[in-house]
Amino acid sequence: MRPLRMVMMVWLASLLTAGCAVLTPLPRQAEIGDRLAAMPRERLPLQRPVTVHWTERQVPFIEAETDTDLAVALGLVHAHLRLAQMETLRRIAYGRVAELGGPLLADLDHSLRILDIPKAAPAIVAGMPAETRAFVEAFVAGINHYQSQLAVLPHEFAVGGIAPEPWTAEHVIALGRLAAVDVNWLVWFRLLPARERPDWPDLWRRLVAAGSTSAPSFLVPPDRRSATLENALLPVGRTGSNSIAVAGGRSGTGAALMANDPHLGIQLPNLWLLAGIKSPGYHAVGLMVPGLPFVAVGRNPWIAWGGTNMRAASSDLFDASGLPPGEITTRRETVKVRWWFDREIEIRDTPLGPLVSDAPAVPVRDDERLALKWIGHRQTDELTAMLKVNRARDFEAFRAAFDGFAISALNMLYADKVGNIGQVTATQLPARANRPPADIVRPVEEAAAWDRIVTARDLPFAYNPAGGYLASANNKAAESEIPLGWFFSGDDRISRMRELLDGDSRISVADLRRMQLDTAKPSAIALRDGLLGFADGQNLTPAQRATLDLMRSWDGHYRANSRGALVFEATTYPLVLAVYGEEGFQAIEAGGRPYELLMQDLDKLEPSVRGRHLRAALDQAAEVAARFGSWGEMHRLQLQHAFGQVPLIGGRYRFGELAADGSNETLNKTAHALTDRRHDTRYGTNARHVSDLADPDANWFVLLGGQDGWLNSTTFLDQARDLWAGGEYVKMPLTPEAVREVARHRMVLSPR
Repeated sequence: MRPLRMVMMVWLASLLTAGCAVLTPLPRQAEIGDRLAAMPRERLPLQRPVTVHWTERQVPFIEAETDTDLAVALGLVHAHLRLAQMETLRRIAYGRVAELGGPLLADLDHSLRILDIPKAAPAIVAGMPAETRAFVEAFVAGINHYQSQLAVLPHEFAVGGIAPEPWTAEHVIALGRLAAVDVNWLVWFRLLPARERPDWPDLWRRLVAAGSTSAPSFLVPPDRRSATLENALLPVGRTGSNSIAVAGGRSGTGAALMANDPHLGIQLPNLWLLAGIKSPGYHAVGLMVPGLPFVAVGRNPWIAWGGTNMRAASSDLFDASGLPPGEITTRRETVKVRWWFDREIEIRDTPLGPLVSDAPAVPVRDDERLALKWIGHRQTDELTAMLKVNRARDFEAFRAAFDGFAISALNMLYADKVGNIGQVTATQLPARANRPPADIVRPVEEAAAWDRIVTARDLPFAYNPAGGYLASANNKAAESEIPLGWFFSGDDRISRMRELLDGDSRISVADLRRMQLDTAKPSAIALRDGLLGFADGQNLTPAQRATLDLMRSWDGHYRANSRGALVFEATTYPLVLAVYGEEGFQAIEAGGRPYELLMQDLDKLEPSVRGRHLRAALDQAAEVAARFGSWGEMHRLQLQHAFGQVPLIGGRYRFGELAADGSNETLNKTAHALTDRRHDTRYGTNARHVSDLADPDANWFVLLGGQDGWLNSTTFLDQARDLWAGGEYVKMPLTPEAVREVARHRMVLSPR
């Protein structure tokens, strides 16, 4: 997704009129000792003392004598590291960003209120098992206690005019719902305007055919088939991520290996934090989402887990124009607006879901009513599921944990210390007919498919496949009796992983680390070869031939120092514009397989027309090559806070930039728009993880950025250049003895 910093750029632009709030000075540089001094240590809502070990990079490992105390300490730690980030995400989930950014964001709040992301939160909390609810409420107690004792609030509170508000269990669920928004919405918002094209029916058919034709991660025998708004929904999820599980028989140690690199918005602070936990019921290390009290990607003493977004068909858009007036309910809400008058808005709901056509940020025709039906508006319990995953010791328990899990739909991979590997299709979906949708908007009659919901226990899974590995890269998990989705990622990443993993050779931790840095893109080489063929017989100028020769010698890797990658992208961009026009360009890019479709359509063109387009593209590429010496000179990765995009004040929130390796569908993902201009990567690999299950202490993680969300902390950015850019990691041991060896600070939290 486009990162949260783009959301912040929009709403923070209005802060330029706010005067002294915008000019609030940055905090002084804070060493780790200064930061840890802000942690309350006495008279805490604990039953017994809790010990927190902190590394030099401010990574905590919490040891608690009860599970409830662990949850309280987790709440304290999350608030300590990421309170401002958690507050921002809470405001987005509830459609309250205009309270911070002013009238420019009132329409965004209106749209978010219609989507009603936290709609199911009250029912979810009420229906939780008592054990889960107690854990969540203890976590919330830790957040609230930290916030109430904080002498100096984070910098973002002052700039945004934020007054601290208590947290509740429902707010935790709302953050989880925001993290799980359906990525298909982001495709739809870009495709809806293209319905005005005369070739829309054919374009839709081709996009669905390309998007649903995905290489499955595993095969299942038949008897086992069981624009502003877009930016606001991009902070904590996207279409990316890679995950690999290697069986013990291929690892050489007898235990399995696990590797994950989630792809999310590129921003500071990172959208993950690192933590280790130990209590009677929990013992794990890994990546956590700020504000959610479980390890989302990581390991315990017995198993490791990770996953990728499945891009499942978790939503439908329905034509609600024929609904009788009695089936449409209306409620009014107040959008509070900073520096301006509050706004009264009307929200309409139907049995098919909210009328998203009323949302100012959704591009629809003036005369239509579109309703959104989303599995996330139902009462499901992902938090209980993930807490069960954190405690699981074998594949049976791991798979059973996902019975109540629905969003976001995930391909969840598993590895264990005795060498087993597995994959679970973790979601809930309506039992639709297994045929492509005729249009992006469905007729109301097709809503009957939502009367029966299929869960993870009914969907395909894999266990110990013959090849000795499982890999997932947002491709289709497997063939299924019901459609899993229509817009899976292209096959570049999954095919590249298979190329590197296939065979009988042993796979090591070092191999997995190298794969996470890989920059090859097979579809680019296929298109490059096609363009070389189209150029045969063309009357090319010497400059055009020189550009073509650069592409011919290119190895298909998007390394920052590559000149071939630069001229290939600079040639492709004008070709896409020439073939599809501006509106078609947006649709083709949204569909996720632009190179594949471009090759098909270039092949259909009359040769003289195709030659004219190609020569013009080569001329344009030569100009781009003259401006930029390499791919990395054009393709940049900004190290900046969300405020860094705000005019006039943004400079002090920018902390440098990198020439970025990778591209849209390389394993080392640094996604970007199709362009021939200098640009920033919008989302991509923002964390990495590798674990060897043979050794409980053999776990490595790294964040693009740092662990701390406090501006000017020495651990705000320390992992980016030192570790992430060079393919290095932070070692996170699991055994308490090894934790104590690497810890630099020991903190005891005392009860009241």
